[in-house]
Amino acid sequence: QVQLVESGGGLVQAGGSLRLSCAASGRTLSDYAIGWFRQRPGKERELVASSVRTGANVYYADSVKGRFTISRDNAKNTFYLQMNSLIPEDTAVYYCAVRAFISTKYDYWGQGTQVTVSS
Repeated sequence: QVQLVESGGGLVQAGGSLRLSCAASGRTLSDYAIGWFRQRPGKERELVASSVRTGANVYYADSVKGRFTISRDNAKNTFYLQMNSLIPEDTAVYYCAVRAFISTKYDYWGQGTQVTVSS
């Protein structure tokens, strides 16, 4: 079992930055691929960014490419989503998740954190 606890959400003005953190416990983070999802109001949950290993197989949704960066610190058992140049359309509940390398399904999820970008 992996427990994930998110932090770092909040209210920010357009053009600002936030860094979301996802602290893992119960298992070693280096054993998992990591991902960040978001659910915007009235929309389905979507994958924003993912990474299999540091610097490898990194994915970004087109809507966040060049603005968001996913990273991990295995020593701290924590991974991050750095969000820059935020726009109101980034307003959503953000979720972190992990999956086994051989799996296509994310098995463990954080509780979600609200990010609100004001114009």
